[in-house]
Amino acid sequence: MVLKNYFFLILVLFFLGCKNTSEIQVSKPPNIIVILTDDQGWRDVGFNGATDIPTKNLDRLAKEGTIFSNGYVSHPYCSPSRAGLLTGRYQARFGHDCNLPYKDDNDASIGTPLSEIMISEALKKQGYTTSAIGKWHVGDHPDLHPNKQGFDHWFGFPGGNTNYWGFPENYLKTIYRNGKPVDRKNLSYLTDDFTNEAVNFIDKNDDKPFFIYLAYNAPHAPDQTTKKYLENTKHIENAERSIYGAMVNGVDIGVGKIDSTLVAKGIKDNTLIVFLSDNGGRKKVADNQPNRGYKGMLFEGGIKVPFFMTWKNGIKNDKIYKNPVSALDIFPTLLNIAGGNAKDEPQLDGKDLLPYLNNETEKPHNLLFWRSSGGFEYAVRKDNFKLYKSAFKGKTLLFDLEKDPNENFDISDENVTKIKELNKAYANWDSKNINPNWYDPHPENVLKDKENYIKKRNNSLHPKIKKKLNKNLN
Repeated sequence: MVLKNYFFLILVLFFLGCKNTSEIQVSKPPNIIVILTDDQGWRDVGFNGATDIPTKNLDRLAKEGTIFSNGYVSHPYCSPSRAGLLTGRYQARFGHDCNLPYKDDNDASIGTPLSEIMISEALKKQGYTTSAIGKWHVGDHPDLHPNKQGFDHWFGFPGGNTNYWGFPENYLKTIYRNGKPVDRKNLSYLTDDFTNEAVNFIDKNDDKPFFIYLAYNAPHAPDQTTKKYLENTKHIENAERSIYGAMVNGVDIGVGKIDSTLVAKGIKDNTLIVFLSDNGGRKKVADNQPNRGYKGMLFEGGIKVPFFMTWKNGIKNDKIYKNPVSALDIFPTLLNIAGGNAKDEPQLDGKDLLPYLNNETEKPHNLLFWRSSGGFEYAVRKDNFKLYKSAFKGKTLLFDLEKDPNENFDISDENVTKIKELNKAYANWDSKNINPNWYDPHPENVLKDKENYIKKRNNSLHPKIKKKLNKNLN
């Protein structure tokens, strides 16, 4: 028996000696990095057709994995979209379907509640070390900060935007590391600071699988960049577009630095990277073509985003996946890859995408829904048809996205039955949601129905913030 065990041990050691590092890592759960940009247009990356903004690193990573040409987020605004991504749920399920009030004294009732399970919490249960870097914007109060939501490490700011130089203009725009303000002297340009923080986290946490949620605030306003990045977009004649492009280029160079770190440490092949924007690009400077509309709208330009996923050990490369997918799918996909079971999380609205990437005869979603401005605007996509109830236009629109992907032709008049069908589907879905816990202080897209908006908002608004929001809106 001893002799048998001895020879078995020799065989095991011989086998391991013949394997290289990347092959041994296949049996380990992958490291995971979710990279989120802010207000980036669909065509503001080379892999979607950009020719003026250099994004060579993002383009290379996209080619190494799968590009989602019909990749959607669950809301056209920053905060609700992030709440959906982080929880894997339609944010209307828990009343987070409006941007946060622009105040630095919001209490813990304003934001994604602690009762919701975030990706970070689910991955921690699978043995992951977790980090949130960059813009948070799903809960301003300290009780709702990343360190209270499953993240071991946090470096970033709580609010929706800030200057790129790290000047602490107020509480929401101050950079924190694990709850403590960071000295401005230790900051340079935030895009670079966030990249460097991610690299440092990788360097210090390669002993067990890690999860990084890297939420750049670029290219969200204010339009601020460095001479280094502006040099790469000086060929763009429009000055505003040139600065915006430089901000995107700064992210691209940062992603390249992170990718190089993974390669140098020998963990690139077993690291899954997801890249997407939180919503469509903002008006004037971003390029959402060929999609109609921009940030804040439920036209394709407001909710369809640049989106790819790459992982050499588990995802086919150089592939374009055309069926609709959602940012809500990220949570269950990552959980299953990490060794968990998304079926044990019945609250999730997303789907594990991996089984579908190799079987395009089945679609992850037959129906996708969007609710904005407290239900004054909503949209439904079923197969090729998309219904859009626009409060700004004051009518319900219908498009056939197969024949008219740019939403140029409203076919609602000749498809009354289809409109009834999609409205019924929306009503069934919405019956499982709750009223917003707060409302947008500046509802630009519903100004034509401002009086009714205020009335509906006040009927369900948390008493503590009625007064301050009325002051902002009126």
